[in-house]
Amino acid sequence: MRIGFPRMKHCYHLTIAIILLGVDVHHASAELRLAGIFSDHMVLQREQPIHIWGWADADEKVTVSFADQTETAIAGKNGAWSVSLKPLKAASVGRSLQVETGDQRIVTQNVLVGEVWHASGQSNMAMTIGAMAKQLDSVAMDIAAADLPQLRFCRINEPESPEPLDDLRKQSTWTVCSPKTVSRFSGAAFYFARRIHAELNIPIGVIDSSHGGTPIEPFIPRAAFNSHPTLKKELELGDREDLEGIWKLPGGVRARSTTWLPGRLFNSRLAPISRFGIHGAIWYQGESNSGVQEDPRDYQYKMRALINGWRQEFGNAKLPAYYVQLPGSGAGEGWPYLREQQRLATDLPHTGMVVTVDLDGAGVHPPNKIDVGERLARWALAKHYGRSIPFSGPMFERQEIHGDKIILHFSHAETGLMVADKVGLAEPRETPEAELLYFEVTDASGKWHPAKAEIEGKKVVVTSEEVTSPIAVRYAYAVNPENCNLYNHDGLPASPFCSRPELLIYDPKLPPSSQSGR
Repeated sequence: MRIGFPRMKHCYHLTIAIILLGVDVHHASAELRLAGIFSDHMVLQREQPIHIWGWADADEKVTVSFADQTETAIAGKNGAWSVSLKPLKAASVGRSLQVETGDQRIVTQNVLVGEVWHASGQSNMAMTIGAMAKQLDSVAMDIAAADLPQLRFCRINEPESPEPLDDLRKQSTWTVCSPKTVSRFSGAAFYFARRIHAELNIPIGVIDSSHGGTPIEPFIPRAAFNSHPTLKKELELGDREDLEGIWKLPGGVRARSTTWLPGRLFNSRLAPISRFGIHGAIWYQGESNSGVQEDPRDYQYKMRALINGWRQEFGNAKLPAYYVQLPGSGAGEGWPYLREQQRLATDLPHTGMVVTVDLDGAGVHPPNKIDVGERLARWALAKHYGRSIPFSGPMFERQEIHGDKIILHFSHAETGLMVADKVGLAEPRETPEAELLYFEVTDASGKWHPAKAEIEGKKVVVTSEEVTSPIAVRYAYAVNPENCNLYNHDGLPASPFCSRPELLIYDPKLPPSSQSGR
């Protein structure tokens, strides 16, 4: 980005000009500036009005030019100004965005137009390509092949704020993807963006606002906390910075600092850029709502509040939102319960859930973010980019009880069901002689028993010698359900589920062995 002045033969880089002039870019009233999200190498969202905004002297006329369009605005009493450019088609050739007042000019260079996605969550979204490469040898080849200048990544690292900010505290940086830069990018977001770009052949921009070690609450906009009693109470306690009160609240969270409090990261990382056009969002989080002595109850309502809140703040009631269900390498007794809560939130329109319980990897940070990103991309390509590809594994739909048998019906089973084994990064391999694992049934006593499950076309029939009058089935309800092996013939895994979720027991005061309901 460049800032220029009349009578000067050359333009100087914005940061250099600031140093030379001794001006604070965020507080000097006389300084023309763009909002912090705008910088060199950025990607603007195609086929939507393009909002450009910033600050100048009060009553100053500001002229914005980009792609043969020019719009003007008059800065308000507080210096704020904004314009809207008409929607543009995707453009892979970089162009300059110019903003001028009577005596100042800012030039933002190498701007592309394409698809922009938000990527957020906690450390599994933040996990970088470089961190993956330390555990997966094949990632080194992807790094070497990452000469992809139409992919651009912007990392937002703002600290929390108790109030929504008008602007980022620090100027953003958009980074062009190359073998030298890609190691710093989110692994899940990179493989998502790479697949979308390969299919659409247009620029892809990713804004990564993830923060390791945080629950969902700080990313939910304040207004969305009115959607459920637990969230209302969390907000009330959060306003008092009562961390212990939120921890003791049923369905609350173990807030370890003010960063964990309701809305704090939305206020600092997303509110300042809510006018910046995007196509959709991807989300990977849940670990810090379901770890040791953490309470996963009511997470489905928090997930709905997050998505609906973002849609409200970003001005798009149909904003696509795709999220990742927790993997099978559990690290806390609440993980099985939270996976079910994530499944229950899939009833929101224009959303989709990626199942990862079948992926290899130990600990809280399994390295295979390749399949994670590819599966996220499948949802976007199928639901919003018109590609005819499978995008979901089997999802529990309903059960029928016939004596001592329960017959399970699934959506996304049109190609039929199969028992399969996935090893590493390889595609799942059908293993028809193997038994289905991790099926359990319960009767009116509420005690769960291991069960035998058999595939019959598009259905699964479940029985147990210990249960003659079953009322419900659950699948993969374990902290670490290794080798989950129910798939559809498209090679996508079934989500863990309980056919009657109200029968699941979770109480953070109970020992881990009691959380299963056995």
